[in-house]
Amino acid sequence: MTNRYSRLAAALLTIVITAVTAAAQVTADKLQGRILQADTEQPVEFANVLLVGTALGTTTDADGAFALDLADQPLGGDPELEVSAIGFTTVRVPAFAKTPGTALAIRLRPSDTQLQTVEITGRRETGYRNTQSFSGTKTATELKDIPQSIGYVTKELALDQAAFRVNDVVRNVSGVNQFSFYNDITIRGFRVAGGNTSGNLVNGLRAYTSFWRQQLIPNLERVEIIKGPASALFGNASPGGTINRVTKKPLTETRRSITTTVGTFETFRTLADFTGPLSTDKRVLYRLNLGYENSGSFRDLQFNKNLIVAPSISYLASESTQFNVDLVYTDAKGRLDRGQAVFGNGDLSSVPISKSLNAANDYLDEQSINATLSLRQQLAPGLSFNSSFLYSSYDEDLQEHRTANTYAALGDGTRSETKVEMRVFIRKREFFNSNFNNYLNYDLKTGPLGHRLLLGYDYFEQQQLPGGSQLQARGYLSADRTSVINSYRVANRDRFALDAAGNPIPNVPHFDLTDPTANQIRDLTKYLYATDVYPQYKLRSHGIYVQDQVKYGPVQLLLGLRRDYYADLVNYETAEETSVQQEAWLPRIGAVLTVSPQVNLYGTYVEGYQPQESASLNDPNAGGPFRPLESDLVEFGAKSSLLDGRLSVTAAVYQLRETGTLYPANDPERPDLLLQTGAERSRGVEFDAIGRLSSSWNLVASYAYLEAEITDGGALEVVGRQKPNAPRHSANLWTKYSLAAGRLKGLGAGVGVQYVDERFGSLVADEANPPLFPSYTLLDGALYYAAERFQLQVNASNLLNRTHWVGGYDYLRAFPGAPRMVTTTISFLF
Repeated sequence: MTNRYSRLAAALLTIVITAVTAAAQVTADKLQGRILQADTEQPVEFANVLLVGTALGTTTDADGAFALDLADQPLGGDPELEVSAIGFTTVRVPAFAKTPGTALAIRLRPSDTQLQTVEITGRRETGYRNTQSFSGTKTATELKDIPQSIGYVTKELALDQAAFRVNDVVRNVSGVNQFSFYNDITIRGFRVAGGNTSGNLVNGLRAYTSFWRQQLIPNLERVEIIKGPASALFGNASPGGTINRVTKKPLTETRRSITTTVGTFETFRTLADFTGPLSTDKRVLYRLNLGYENSGSFRDLQFNKNLIVAPSISYLASESTQFNVDLVYTDAKGRLDRGQAVFGNGDLSSVPISKSLNAANDYLDEQSINATLSLRQQLAPGLSFNSSFLYSSYDEDLQEHRTANTYAALGDGTRSETKVEMRVFIRKREFFNSNFNNYLNYDLKTGPLGHRLLLGYDYFEQQQLPGGSQLQARGYLSADRTSVINSYRVANRDRFALDAAGNPIPNVPHFDLTDPTANQIRDLTKYLYATDVYPQYKLRSHGIYVQDQVKYGPVQLLLGLRRDYYADLVNYETAEETSVQQEAWLPRIGAVLTVSPQVNLYGTYVEGYQPQESASLNDPNAGGPFRPLESDLVEFGAKSSLLDGRLSVTAAVYQLRETGTLYPANDPERPDLLLQTGAERSRGVEFDAIGRLSSSWNLVASYAYLEAEITDGGALEVVGRQKPNAPRHSANLWTKYSLAAGRLKGLGAGVGVQYVDERFGSLVADEANPPLFPSYTLLDGALYYAAERFQLQVNASNLLNRTHWVGGYDYLRAFPGAPRMVTTTISFLF
């Protein structure tokens, strides 16, 4: 009997030891070791290590290492270590090896009950590399097992690059480029812009975002780019891809940091990040992110005053029930920058890149709120219910002087080379979104097949509230100066008021590109205005979707189908209310083949659609209504984990097709007129590598070759033309190395190189000779010094001070990139 109990005890001890791996040894006064993941052999950072029965405890570093000072610490019996970390099973193991000097081999194993299907608590990983995505499949899935390319940028990479906005960081991802100054990006040649519902998510839910302001990142854990249409999961989606902003969630361990940045162009930013438990049992967790910016710009009259407040509370009621409440409030003040205008001959160097068209009394004030409530309920082993609700609101208060998209009219019917025709907007609008998402995850087996089933329903609603309207001043004064005529025609010159030189008198004075005082305060009471009322609208979409991730040996299949319903109600709650209804079946098929523990091959086919929304669908000035966008993606690739899992590499080749794109017609008499092309095709090759070459050497590299062409131009003669702001070649490299030992320990350096090929602007500005923005290569650099709870860094972007343009519409709206900029950042951990 005794032997049987002994064997049972030995078996139980073996189970405990195989649940955890660490290398630990004791000296006379110190206990040291490492905590590793059992499945990947990767270090577990921020694991909690406690010497049971004492107050001694610590957390592991980036290499999973820890050290406990045993000096003057009485130890009796057989002391144990308790090791815990988010997402792993908590274990207790003997603190010392039986044989002095030998390593104690223990591994932490993932806990099935702690794996999240929605993000309730924070990401346990740190560094540039991320291994899981929740948005790619609406399940916690390893990126290598998703048959689609998903790019990302973590908060650690953003900090090292001193980045503050989404546009600053997405350049690290292949195939992603800036389109303009705005919240406006191209992915695989297709535009993803703020202000619509098709390409911007917060925690996997649709949020209303400003089109004018690039999104801030102080409260973000990471930015994800889901490439290709994500319609099978989310309904209407941009064909190029979807940007998902993942907010920081509470952690079970206490962390506090304050970061301050000062630099060129009067840059000042300060950030705070606090997290930890609110209760002794660590069931109630909190996180609070604060950010403030008061910065200038290389552009005349431009500035940014931003405040962001982002609290988050998680309640871990039990192993089965978890809640999270997440709030992000942003207040942004500045001016709307419509870009650089140059002389009519198209010479980009004819006007300084600093020249803006604003008046000194222009302004743009915006406020937004995103409030998210998430629930995860474990119903049974392998079965969980997930529910999320997002309320999103956006207020806009705008006064601006801007180009009328043409040069000043002269009396003889020609156009000025140096003066720009102007118009004024005074506008107020308010929007809100509601997004409700519910789904079941069920893991089961049928014979040799493993299944991860997903069944869900979501509802989305967006509404423009009453009162949305603007005053617009534009055009030329009539002969009696009591009314306005939008466009000057020399054949009718007697209908216009003329100056002494015989030129028509504008309602809003022209902007003289040669006048150094042209940005002066303007008296807006002297203009004649027309009132534009934005009809109330409400759009709704809802869908039912099902997905099965099937695993059989080395083969994984992803089969998904969604039925989506979309309704657009214009002139909402008025006698003129009209409704546009659309429906779509949206399939998704993918396969992953594991050819070795380090390499997965994948292929996918996805269909997508994107209804034209109220701004263009029913606007008579735009020339609508327009048919919806329809798209499909075929993609093949490989995902590899190299250097013992420290480096992730993805290579992809794809073809993406879309029909129904809208382009500005650039009609001087109808500035809001849009044209709809017949079809477009994007084909390309992409490469991404991200991770660590060693414990001290981090790397991010990407390259994209892109053919994004018009294949059916409709009324436009642009067939075969590369799409706007879609470079054929683009590449990015960022690497950071830090000394880990010696007298210079903590000293590091970073180097970055970015290349973007030449790009067309608007194809309809001049179909025969569209605007062309030149290629550019930028060099960035950084120096770091890190101590235990302190880091000082100096970042220099565009070190060689290259003049370049990140995008543009035409030669009246070009978007120059910033010249050399140097910032100093100090970060404290306490």
